[in-house]
Amino acid sequence: MQQTPKYILVVDDEPDILEFLQVILEEEGYEVVTSEKTEFLEHLHDSGLPHLILLDVLLSGKDGREIAKHLKSREETKAIPIIMFSAHLSAEETSRAAGADDFLAKPFDIDVLLAKIAHFLP
Repeated sequence: MQQTPKYILVVDDEPDILEFLQVILEEEGYEVVTSEKTEFLEHLHDSGLPHLILLDVLLSGKDGREIAKHLKSREETKAIPIIMFSAHLSAEETSRAAGADDFLAKPFDIDVLLAKIAHFLP
């Protein structure tokens, strides 16, 4: 019996990072949706919820920590693991305070990222 691939949503305002992560994660067998638009996250609904969200801390015009807080406050999205990432090491503490389940500093080691994802999506 074939297992349905786990669905990961990646939100970053840098197209190169989105493309890189999509290629790597799809090679690992994940279904990947990428978005530069934070509005995408604000309109998640039950039928298409991701199994995990990779979310940049600093997005154009929006703060990923506010988005994480919003998602963790909603009944339908609060159980979705959120891994936030940023080039600013100081963002880890505030990301976790906003509800992120894990944090990665940019530039990140892809093996570390994959291990973190595997932890949440066994």
